Parts: sequence; structure tokens; C-alpha cells
Amino acid sequence: MTSSRKNKTLFIDKEAASALELLKHSLLSPASKLMGKEMSRRVLETKLINGQTFPFPFILAPSGKTNIETIKSLKRNEEVTLICENKEFATLTIDEIFEIDPEDRIRHIYGTYDLAHPGVVTTLKRIGTLAISGEYSLIDKTEDINVRRIKEAKEAIGAKHTSSIVMAANPLHRAHERLIRQSLESTDLLVIFLLKPYDNQNISYDVRKEALEFFINHFLPKNRVIIVPLENSYIFAGYNEIIIDAIVAKNYGCNRLTIGRNHAGLGMFYDDNSNKSIIDKVVGIDIEISISSEYVYCDKCTTLVSKNTCPHGQHHQISYHSDSILALLEAGILPPAVLMRKEISSFLLSKLIPNRFKNLEKLYYDTFPVEGLLEEHDEKDFYTELMKLYQTTSLT
Repeated sequence: MTSSRKNKTLFIDKEAASALELLKHSLLSPASKLMGKEMSRRVLETKLINGQTFPFPFILAPSGKTNIETIKSLKRNEEVTLICENKEFATLTIDEIFEIDPEDRIRHIYGTYDLAHPGVVTTLKRIGTLAISGEYSLIDKTEDINVRRIKEAKEAIGAKHTSSIVMAANPLHRAHERLIRQSLESTDLLVIFLLKPYDNQNISYDVRKEALEFFINHFLPKNRVIIVPLENSYIFAGYNEIIIDAIVAKNYGCNRLTIGRNHAGLGMFYDDNSNKSIIDKVVGIDIEISISSEYVYCDKCTTLVSKNTCPHGQHHQISYHSDSILALLEAGILPPAVLMRKEISSFLLSKLIPNRFKNLEKLYYDTFPVEGLLEEHDEKDFYTELMKLYQTTSLT
């Protein structure tokens, strides 16, 4: 292989790099390579690769004036180096260069070209008008350790059935907990694919992961649950998200994918005199896709229930909207324990608004009963004890 230092260079972002890594690790099978013009056309027409569903062409079309000029100068069989975040990421041998329509590409990913859609605008900025295909090699190719982790977890418990859930847990609330428990009831091993976006809006991945780990370690059989980060790139966006989720889960070794009934990509359509969803379009991917119930808190049942089994109307039901619960946290308000476990909300609030109190120790000892011993307490401890007071009912 030619030294990469002598090659022309193209610049790609982390989203493109993560998708190329997934492909190279065989986690997007039946897709196995960057597609050329003819293969892209066939996939657009049939939504199939070798008789198996794949929703859109897997192509590389980096945007930017410098990239476009470089691509125009490339010849077949010429090697080019892909640069990601100022580091050499991969080398690619050019097989074909062809034009694409970014607007058309957006429609195939999102199902819309509505510029009011934040994903459409973001993705449009990173798609160029020229795509390249060819064999590529990762410069620092390493094994996907999560494939090995799942395999080892299966072997440790003799798992015959492995289920999966894809979630952001932004933030982790009671309905998430119920979904996780429900999934565990019918499987040996549960893989939670925790979405890892390319920005740190709201709650960072590391904080969400720590909250989820706390729940698993303290309230679940932890040897039966494993967390795997899933880079939330543009290929998982739009109405095809469930299909890509299912493909990745299957390639990681899962037998089932459970999704929530209010999943953004679940949209229903009418065909052959029956209601169907995007799930009905999945062909040849050997994984069961199940839709969970929508969970609400019913003030008549006084517990978390499925909408399918609760006889009371919406005026008795509290839904679990992550964005609204997050808004409470960002405003510095502890969500009620019926919405979020107090240990989780206390932890998240201490991370979102650190060093909030000028004299935490004084506030702690002035507010809560103590045994007289001076101990150090952090903000998480303070919020946990405060929630206990909120739950006290003897004076009401």
C-alpha cells in the first residue's frame, strides 16, 4: 500500500467515520462495501441487498469546496487518505466517482426535505454532490470490543436468546425501567444500545450511561444486561431508523429488537386493506421486532400501567415525555418520584447543575435529621434526602 503521506486527502466527520467503522466490522450486513452508481440505483429501486432489506444506498459523499475539488482530481485506482478530526482515519482506493443529488439523498434518509426538520438541515450541510466508491482500509483498525463483550456475556450465562433495546435514556425514567424489566422477562440476555450523539446537548453520554449502570447494578440481575454505545449518526435518522437498528442489533448477535410504541420511526401506513408499519417492510433480516406497550402512570390504578390494560381515560393518566422531564431537571427541579427514581434524578441534577449551593453542609444539617456525626455530603446526597421529604405524607 502506498504511504498515506503521499496521497491526496479528503476530510470526513465523526458521523461518516463511525458509519465506515460499522461497515468494516460487518455490523451493517447485508451492506458490505461503499456502493457505486449502479448498485446505488438498484438499492433505491428495490430497498434490498441480496434479498435482504437495506433502506438506502451506503455511499460516501463528503461536502466542502476542498473535498469536491480533490474528488474531481482523483483517478480510478488512485489511493486517497480520509482525514477525521486531523487524524488519518482510512485509505481508500478509488473505483468510481459519480454525481448524487443531496436533496434526493435527504428524502431517502428522512422521508422528507422539510427544512424545518433539524435533522434535514444538519445532514444537508454534510452531504456533497460527488460520491466515491472503492475498497478502503481503516488505519487503526481494531476489533469491535462490544461484539466480544456480548459473546462473552452470552457464554457466561449460557444464553440461548438475546434481546435488544435502543434508547437515549435522556433522561432515564420510570417507563424506561418498565420497558427494560419487561424485555428481561422473556430473554436470557438484554443488550441496551445507548445512543451516543455527536454533541453534548442535554445530558452527556457518560452521565446517561452512569445513570443506567446505577439502575442495572442496584435493581436488575446485572449479569443479564449489557450496555453498548451506539454512535447516533445520520444513517440512523428518519423513518428508516428502526430498520437500521434491527440490522445492527442482528449483526451484534441479538434475536429480538423491542421498540416503544411512540418510537419516532414507527409511522403507520395503509396498504392492502390493513394498517402496517415500517416493520412490515423488513425482509430477510432474521430478527424479531416487537412493539412494546405505552406505559403511563394512572392515578386511579396508582401505579405504572400499560395503556392497553388500563380502563381509565387520559384524564387519569400521566405520560412519560422525556423532553418535559428533562426540562424540569434543567430548571433545577427534582421530578416527582412517580416519574423518575429519586437516586437517578438526584444524580442527574447534581451533574446538570454542579456547585449549586454556597454552603451545602449547613443546608444539609439544617434541613434533614442527622445522628450528630459530622459527615461529608455531596449534592446527590442532598437531593436524595430532599426527595424523601417530598414523599413524606404524615402532615397531609
